[in-house]
Amino acid sequence: MRSIFSLFFALTFAMPLLGQDAKANYDEAKIPDFTLPDPLVAQDGTKITTAEAWEKIRRPELLELFETEVYGKAPTAKPISSRVVSEREVFDDKATERQVRIFLTGDEDGPYADLLLILPKSDKPVPVVAALNFKGNHSLSDDPAIPLTKSWVRNDASNGVTKHVAVEQSRGAAKARWPVERIIDRGYGLATVYYGDIDPDFDDGFQNGIHGAFRTEGDKLAADQWGTIAGWTYGLSRIADYLEEQDAIDHDRMIVMGHSRLGKTALWTGATDPRFDLVISNNSGCGGAALSRRRIGESVWRINKSFPHWFCDNFLKYDNNEDACPVDQHELIALIAPRPVLICSAQEDYWADPKGEFLSGLYADPAYRLLGTDGLAADKMPPVNKLINSRIGYRIRSGGHNVLPSDWEAYLDFADKQLRGK
Repeated sequence: MRSIFSLFFALTFAMPLLGQDAKANYDEAKIPDFTLPDPLVAQDGTKITTAEAWEKIRRPELLELFETEVYGKAPTAKPISSRVVSEREVFDDKATERQVRIFLTGDEDGPYADLLLILPKSDKPVPVVAALNFKGNHSLSDDPAIPLTKSWVRNDASNGVTKHVAVEQSRGAAKARWPVERIIDRGYGLATVYYGDIDPDFDDGFQNGIHGAFRTEGDKLAADQWGTIAGWTYGLSRIADYLEEQDAIDHDRMIVMGHSRLGKTALWTGATDPRFDLVISNNSGCGGAALSRRRIGESVWRINKSFPHWFCDNFLKYDNNEDACPVDQHELIALIAPRPVLICSAQEDYWADPKGEFLSGLYADPAYRLLGTDGLAADKMPPVNKLINSRIGYRIRSGGHNVLPSDWEAYLDFADKQLRGK
């Protein structure tokens, strides 16, 4: 089912090579008519009118549909084990940095993820943002005390995939996306893991990473088997396992955040793991916050051709056939209810369909209100750079596909209000 053609595109880390060719639509006038599934109507046609019916009927039904048709079903989690590698004071003694090796299945011979945990010094537990990073923990800082990752990494120069020790030149390469000291000064901790520690980001037939730990030789891949996004979600939930054991962390204020493909991952993590009390997706696009049925920018067909490992094989049924899918992404947002969720877009990120991301929040609103909270406090897209700070939050900023320091200010403003009542 995974052709050589699709594998070629899976090896390209940036936007697919054909991502902005004639196959991609950017014209609102060319969006076909479509009808969204109602998050408050069960599969048997029953209207969901109470919080009890949502929790007992519709929410489990939606989770099952997303597992079966989009992200795939993950295996039952195994208990983790962990080992503290180092601990020290950083940022002029304002914070403590701990490096921890988390064994994702509890087996020290199995897959592991190296957690970089930085917490502000405080006499009470602090909220924490859990987020995967794209280039390794060492890319967040120039500090040589943070070791280079030894996991799979991508060789950007050749657009190829290799497994090698990251070179020293990558140290600090992503620090502009991670204003760690500012996060600390705002009273939040940061817990980050390199996403390649959990699962490699290429179509390897699910032989390596966390997938490999649950496979035996000769296994036949089921059409609803978990894809790589679900694998990264598995890893984020194991990070939550560790964070829950730490007395210095406020377990009622744990946040999951992600950008781009990791924004898709953050949303699926928030839907499946209620221990995360707030969810932030940044430029998550198709398979994330953007409505699939709009077929604008990156489509289901395009994303499946480019990255066939991200989703389960059942999702292939909806290539150029989005109306047949029993769910759409506003229902993914609804699965997070009543916990706060912030959807962030960028004005020039047409590929991720900012309007479709906004509409997902708008059409998830009824589920939030059914559960007794406000939803999205806007019925049309707000001005650029204005934060809608309601239970479903939304912000579109100027610029393109990236994470900026101003984005972090918005994330933390949202968290201050939604989790800390500031």
